[in-house]
Amino acid sequence: MSFIENLGWRYATKKFDVEKKVTAENLEKILEAMRLAPSSFGLQPYHFYVIANIPENQEKLQAIKTASWGQAQIDTCSHLIVMAGRNDLMAVKDEYFELASGGDVEVRTKMVDYEKMVADFVLKATVEWSKKQVYIALGFAMAACAELAIDSCPMEGFDGQKVAEILGVPTNHENTVFLPIGYRSTDDTPRRKTRFAKDQLFTEL
Repeated sequence: MSFIENLGWRYATKKFDVEKKVTAENLEKILEAMRLAPSSFGLQPYHFYVIANIPENQEKLQAIKTASWGQAQIDTCSHLIVMAGRNDLMAVKDEYFELASGGDVEVRTKMVDYEKMVADFVLKATVEWSKKQVYIALGFAMAACAELAIDSCPMEGFDGQKVAEILGVPTNHENTVFLPIGYRSTDDTPRRKTRFAKDQLFTEL
């Protein structure tokens, strides 16, 4: 199928086939799509937690399911990706410029004006800005899943603080959205896709 056909195929899967697992190769492709996603200034102010649905993780997944009001996606998916925005934005800035300069002081000195501009921005920014960047990576992940004929479901319905405690998430990471991935259960019937017509969504000038 074409890219557009794949997007038409996907839907927000409510229940996965617990017996079907995403291969390591396909999981790596999805994670790489997230890594390559654009972000403001290229800072990538986020972190992702990838939880495989394996026996060793059942206690965590059941606790997360409880913190997500019993939603079936959590313990039927192949992998649960927890996406968190970072609130330590000056640290993010420093990490980025250290990477961009290759740790070379002379190279970083040449970037000083740009770094100051970014620093001025992040000093005023909040974690809500970071979370906006998370959603860009989410979109790339969902598109990658569709291309690979892997089902997914973006989820915001969870207690972020409880999930942080379950996973031992540091305080500079704020849980934003879940993306369970896997393969749809035969018990899960997708609703008819409802989308507004193009002329209701776009104004071409």
